[in-house]
Amino acid sequence: MPRPLTPAERLATADKDLLLEDLADQSSWDRFLVEQAVFHYGTRHDEFSANDLRDVLPEMGHGFLGAAINSLRTAGLIEHTGRVVPSTLPSTHGHRIALWRLSIMGQVIAETRRAARRSAA
Repeated sequence: MPRPLTPAERLATADKDLLLEDLADQSSWDRFLVEQAVFHYGTRHDEFSANDLRDVLPEMGHGFLGAAINSLRTAGLIEHTGRVVPSTLPSTHGHRIALWRLSIMGQVIAETRRAARRSAA
């Protein structure tokens, strides 16, 4: 049985850069789709937090958000900026959450995907 792909491998080999609007139309949310959404958001914003992502993910995607961010961080695709912001989620009472950005590896994967789309067009 082949080993599961890491988040970096899944993102690097994705044939299509899924748009957040496309993801919202999916009937079945899983961690991979939320990882794609987080990565996609990171390619378009210098910094982001879970607050930003909760605003663009459908409610059913929220449960995977922490796991997706942790998975991308562990894979080296995103990195902590060293800054935090208060959570906007009422149940957290303003608990501090991290600001993230794409890492160098994440930027390389994003540029490789953009180049592949340009050459396919």
